[in-house]
Amino acid sequence: MPSNDSAQRAAPRIYLAGPDVFRADCAPFFAALSTACKRLHLVAVPPSDGNLPHGFDGDDQAHAQRIYDDNIALIKTCDGVIANLAPFRGLEPDSGTVFEVGFAVALGLPVVGYGIPASTYAQRVGEQIECQPDAQGVLRERASGLMVEGLGQRANLMLTRSVLALADDAEDALARLARHFRVG
Repeated sequence: MPSNDSAQRAAPRIYLAGPDVFRADCAPFFAALSTACKRLHLVAVPPSDGNLPHGFDGDDQAHAQRIYDDNIALIKTCDGVIANLAPFRGLEPDSGTVFEVGFAVALGLPVVGYGIPASTYAQRVGEQIECQPDAQGVLRERASGLMVEGLGQRANLMLTRSVLALADDAEDALARLARHFRVG
């Protein structure tokens, strides 16, 4: 009897990177993403809070290390990542999420980002910080003289060039990974 490869193949595991763990409604948020994953024949892997046992008496350093270790281990078990790259506490994405994207890319995992506004990074900086072009036309912060990264990117080029795609939202990001894996 011939085997059905798609039936035998495990559903791709997708790590859900982003600062969403800080949301007051993070449990229902991740439950909704898990449901979206199931519809697309993917398995949602939300970030870990360290899986601390009841009565854990470690200090903040031990707790932080546990969270780091657990999330690194989770990413290593995944086949892909979606990453909420929306501006977080400023003009840039959450630094922890950016680390997770870089780590996943270094492992060779496909990553789809979402949450980045459609405007360019330079446009958004110019709306928040006084900028002006220099004699060569390079946009610079007026006070510091620092160049504002251009090249028409929606975010730092190290993010936009490393991800498989930038999606409109989390469900679109999941759909893009499902197409990448040819599931759903």
